[in-house]
Amino acid sequence: MMLIEETTFADAALPVEEFKAHLKVGTGFADDSLQDQTLITFLRAAIAAIEARTGKALLVRDWAWTIYEWHNALGEVFPVAPVGAITEIRSIEGDGDEVVLAPGLVRIEADTHRPVLRPKGTLLPHVPTNGSVVLRFSAGMAADWAGLPADLAHAVLMLATHYYEYRDDTALSDGCMPFGVTSLIQRYRPLRLTLGAGQ
Repeated sequence: MMLIEETTFADAALPVEEFKAHLKVGTGFADDSLQDQTLITFLRAAIAAIEARTGKALLVRDWAWTIYEWHNALGEVFPVAPVGAITEIRSIEGDGDEVVLAPGLVRIEADTHRPVLRPKGTLLPHVPTNGSVVLRFSAGMAADWAGLPADLAHAVLMLATHYYEYRDDTALSDGCMPFGVTSLIQRYRPLRLTLGAGQ
């Protein structure tokens, strides 16, 4: 399985001015925009980290999902959520020949954390021997920053601030995330069900 982000969001979609206010950066100077590119880098890093922790795409973009073998031909969990619409299904033979399949062969079973690709018939489209099936779809929680849930938007600002303030610190452990950010994103993380310690 391989997932590729085919489109991304523009820098203009990011809350740079809101981030400056959060950092209490001075304004009204001729060089107000001098740090903008640096701040954008921290915002993008924070978004990527939160998306990795939650399995959710925050802003809508297009994805290409390449499948070499179904784990379950009755239904396959999407690698990212929430899924909007399937735009294309393509079957690629081992010799490279491609066939566009009808999107109507499949449907999306909506789920907050684990949306599932289901067949409309008996099984998901056949994956050719030594080939693959490529599914293109859109996924994301909001079309723009204003549409994001307030807690997630605030978590991004908090984490970006953390990265900014500790940008020269090399002693922090890998994957360090402040408690406040972890608390804000907790309800967006997939539920992990276990059989208990004694099982």
